[in-house]
Amino acid sequence: MLLLATGDAIAHSYAPGRPGVLSGAELLRALPPGAITADVVAEDVMAEPSWDMSPSTMLELARRARSAVLDRGFDGVVITHGTDTLEETAYLVDLLAGRAAEAGAIVLTGAVRSLDELSPDGPRNLASSITAAAEGSPRGAGAVVCVNDEIHAARWVAKVDATSVAAFSSAPFPLLGRVVGGRVETLSAPPPRPPAFVGDPASDVALIKTYPGIAPVLLTAVVDAGAQGVVLEGTGLGNVPVELFTTIAELTEWGIPVVVASRCRTSAVPLDETRFGAGLAAHVGAIGARGLAPSKARCALMVALGTGGIDAVRDWFGRL
Repeated sequence: MLLLATGDAIAHSYAPGRPGVLSGAELLRALPPGAITADVVAEDVMAEPSWDMSPSTMLELARRARSAVLDRGFDGVVITHGTDTLEETAYLVDLLAGRAAEAGAIVLTGAVRSLDELSPDGPRNLASSITAAAEGSPRGAGAVVCVNDEIHAARWVAKVDATSVAAFSSAPFPLLGRVVGGRVETLSAPPPRPPAFVGDPASDVALIKTYPGIAPVLLTAVVDAGAQGVVLEGTGLGNVPVELFTTIAELTEWGIPVVVASRCRTSAVPLDETRFGAGLAAHVGAIGARGLAPSKARCALMVALGTGGIDAVRDWFGRL
C-alpha cells in the first residue's frame, strides 16, 4: 500500500519544543502498535495548505494515485490532505481514477485537530483509512473519504463543520461504510462511476456565486483573464438571474461552457428537464451540473474540458 502525505493538520504539531510537520513515515511510526497490519510505503508530496491548494497539485495527486495502482502495482493508496478542500481533491481523484477504481482502493483522509491537541483525530483517521484501503474500501467505489471511522463517496461528501471531528457528511446520501473493530462494514452501494476521461483536464475554470443584481461583466471578466469554462452557483433547481442569460448565450457561442450548479441539494435531473419555470438558463446554452455541489461541478468541468469542445463537454455532463 502507498501513503501519499501532503502535510496539513493531520501532520502538524505546535507543541513547545517540538513544533513541525511529520513526514508520512513519521506518521506511520507514531501509530500505536497493532493499529495497522498492512505493509505501507510512505511518500511525501510537496503541497500547499489545503485552503490554498492549486488545481495543479490536486491533479498531480490524482495522477499519482492512479499510477500507483495501474503502473506501480500497489493494491491501494491513502492520501492525507487538509480538510478545507479535501472534498474537491477527492472528487477530482475519483473522476480521474479510470481503471484504477476497479484495480485498487483510493482513500483520502485528514484531521481537524493537530497532533498536539487533546484527543487528536488524525492517528485514528489514518489507521482507519489504511484499513479501508487494505480491504478495498467498498470495491469499485473509486476514491472515497474516510474520517471519523466513516467512509464517504467522493461525489457525495462535504465538509459541514470546521471544528468538530465529525466534520464531514454525505447527507442526504448514505454512508458507504464504517470501520468497526479494524474491519470495514459496508452499508450501501456507491454512486455510478463517472464517464471515462480523455485528454488533459483544464486547470483554469472559474466558479462564480450568483446573487440578485449580479453584473454580467463578472462572467466575461474571468474569461478575459483566461478561464476556459465557468461554473455558476445558482439557487433552487438551477436558477440564475435573467441578467446573465445574454452573456451565457454569448459565452456558449464562443465555445466557453457555462455550467449551472445550485447552492441547494438537487437531483441529477438535467437542467432542461426541470419543471417549468426552473432551469431556464438551459435554453440559452447553460449545462446542468447533474446535482453536483458547485465546487465539485468545477472539478467535473475541469475534467470534461479535456474531452473536447463545448458539445463534448455537454455530452460528458449528460452521462455524469
